[in-house]
Amino acid sequence: MPRSVSQVNQYLDRCAYAYYLQRIKRVVPRPAAWSIQGVAFHGAIETYELGGRRLDAEAVADLYSQDYAASVNRELAREPALERWMTAGPDGASDIEARYVQGRAQTAAYVHWAKEHGPQLWKDAKGRPGVELHVKAEIGGVQVQGYIDQLPLEPDGSVRIRDLKTGSTKSRFQLEAYAVLVRKALGLVATKGDWYMAKKNGLSRTVDLTKLSDDEVGARFAQMDAGVKRGEFPPNQGFGCRFCDVSHACQFFLR
Repeated sequence: MPRSVSQVNQYLDRCAYAYYLQRIKRVVPRPAAWSIQGVAFHGAIETYELGGRRLDAEAVADLYSQDYAASVNRELAREPALERWMTAGPDGASDIEARYVQGRAQTAAYVHWAKEHGPQLWKDAKGRPGVELHVKAEIGGVQVQGYIDQLPLEPDGSVRIRDLKTGSTKSRFQLEAYAVLVRKALGLVATKGDWYMAKKNGLSRTVDLTKLSDDEVGARFAQMDAGVKRGEFPPNQGFGCRFCDVSHACQFFLR
């Protein structure tokens, strides 16, 4: 089974027992409008970029709306009790509505940003832009896969690892791991990385990836992989419990 950055971050940095509940025991996570927002945003931007940026902002926002509404309805059919939804707002219903409006605005803003700044994206041999690019390679003796949001080209011919964020959580390890993946899987050099922050409609600071150590990246994947195979899933009780989407099935949940 290929490992991923999200698996490493969950197992090593957040809670290994949550990893067990979600990925081994297959507990269904509680719905969250913020997750639906992120997926719908990525889907709309992927369509826009793969289409050569020909759609206008309103059309791309409509793509977001359609995907967001369909996903919300699917989750409501599965979990109609809104009090069980995870929310950053006063209640589930308000959060769902707010993120519909916010996501439309963020999606349209991205289109305006892209038209103004026009980042040139790397393309594969078939001419497909490096958008939501699936790559696989062995790192640290572990099979690893990832979906890279974007690969902008640099003037020197290298590529930049870019991750799109509708929230505020960022993972430097994700940029580092993807830099290793594109080199091993595609033969590309990635010396820089950044995040497009939808909340600010702009880029984060640039992250220098030239000092990246393959051994350090590989060690984290190997540590996680070995722990899972040994069946070690220690709980990490604390503040993060209140943001855990499988806490309803957790015997260690700290209220």
